[in-house]
Amino acid sequence: MVIAFIMDPLESIEPLNETTSHLMYECNERGHTVLFLEPHDLYVRNSRLVARMRNVTLPPGLGMQEYWQRAIACLKRDELIFEEITDIDAVFLRKDPPLIYECMEFLTHASDHVFIINSTQGQMIANSKLYLLNFPEIIPETHISRDPQRLRKIIDEFGGTMVVKPLSRSKGEGVIKVSMQDRDNLNSLIHYYVRSFEPYPRRDAVMVQEYLSQVKKDGDVRILLLNGEILGAMRRIPAEGDFRTNIHAGATPAKHVITESDRRICRTVAPRLIRDGLYFVGIDIIGDKLIEINCVSPGGIPRINRLDGLHIEAKVIDFVECKVAEMRSPGRKTAVDLA
Repeated sequence: MVIAFIMDPLESIEPLNETTSHLMYECNERGHTVLFLEPHDLYVRNSRLVARMRNVTLPPGLGMQEYWQRAIACLKRDELIFEEITDIDAVFLRKDPPLIYECMEFLTHASDHVFIINSTQGQMIANSKLYLLNFPEIIPETHISRDPQRLRKIIDEFGGTMVVKPLSRSKGEGVIKVSMQDRDNLNSLIHYYVRSFEPYPRRDAVMVQEYLSQVKKDGDVRILLLNGEILGAMRRIPAEGDFRTNIHAGATPAKHVITESDRRICRTVAPRLIRDGLYFVGIDIIGDKLIEINCVSPGGIPRINRLDGLHIEAKVIDFVECKVAEMRSPGRKTAVDLA
């Protein structure tokens, strides 16, 4: 199989701790052809979607660090591959947020002919925190507005601590805890987040959620799902003096045993995720509440592997191989055939 990874520059990745590097390494170890490109490498030639790519396939059996250094060295050779996307078997979309919509729109036109994980259309509707609103019964009390007065009233009437989140940022960026006890700063923060100096239509809506206090002691739980099934999980404990559970914000990974509450949440979200083509997803849970759905380059494989002695990337590539075989099977009808 030929498998392409649309992602961030290889040099920006620390391979031992990144999910993308483990997926690429697994593909390489199985003898698949591994191609690398960035979103700006897509273009259209004679009405066909084409990519300029680098072949980073290497002999199997290398250690991860050596594999990654030699993959980076491949980029320095003047050996660009120009190939139509539909000639590739599978494409992993592993570019970190924010989502690049032009890239998604390009690839959507090829989705009947190449297996893309995760679906471009699914990512476009689910990359914002607004996607959580599909599951109101399992998320904390949630409000979204761009009106500073309304947000202030929400926090006042709630009477306790709440969390303010920008809708489209990731890795805990911009997430803050607020309450009416800090009135001097609250107004300033709300006005800053919604950009109240702009006319109302151009302001940024923000999410305000109930603060779940158990996060300080117990952290949150990151669960990886594949086609709606649980692959593995870890707990993430916030750094001293912080409440954010993102590893990039200094949180510490810890072993976690899946609970019945975790399974209930996974059963609730799985049908919608699968329907939207969101096959490989990370969900974040605090207590019995769903906090986040990560469908754009979800991470966690290396740390969960180390905590539980797993090899999660193998299951992901098994799944991709099966989906490609289904797409290549004789007699399969595409959206064009069914139109």
